[in-house]
Amino acid sequence: MLQGIDLEIAKGEFVALVGKSGSGKSTILNIIGALDKPTSGNVFIDTEDLSTLSDKELALFRSTSLGFVFQSFHLEPTYSVFKNIEIPLLIAKVPKKERIAKIQEVLAKVNLSDKIKQKTATLSGGEKQRVAIARSLANSPKIILADEPTGNLDSQSGKIVLDLLKDLSSSGITVLLVTHSESDAGLADRVISLEDGKIASPNKANEK
Repeated sequence: MLQGIDLEIAKGEFVALVGKSGSGKSTILNIIGALDKPTSGNVFIDTEDLSTLSDKELALFRSTSLGFVFQSFHLEPTYSVFKNIEIPLLIAKVPKKERIAKIQEVLAKVNLSDKIKQKTATLSGGEKQRVAIARSLANSPKIILADEPTGNLDSQSGKIVLDLLKDLSSSGITVLLVTHSESDAGLADRVISLEDGKIASPNKANEK
């Protein structure tokens, strides 16, 4: 699927991957996210070579270093906002007092503190995506991988989500966004266009 990809992303950079369906955008995201393994080549995050890690080590790495945001939210609708965000913290065996403090912290970041006890099934699409972002922040990741996070949202909700990702990047978290939207990509520090598994356009920063 991918051919000759040579890509370096800086800490705190907001990068958009664009291209037609089947161009390799989600494949790159899955490889960086340690969900798929490349048949050749290496992926380094900081100094960590992902190809040297066992499946158990990769699972730990994903849970502690990466945050995932998907188009379809992937929230448990019968759970409260609190319980949805608590899931990765329970997996990481974070003590209860720390879990509560962390959940309150990340909900404040996405301006949803007042929804903490509400079931996610009752939220709007934009609110669900903000809960998903809060969940992705629960274990203080180095990188947020966002795959079409505004795809199911109206334009106003989408703008709120994109502005939030931009703010997270400004705080030092690296954000990698897969999108079909030129306007969404325009908010990134850098846009990388893919075609048939290759980087098709100059790998340059956006002009602001």
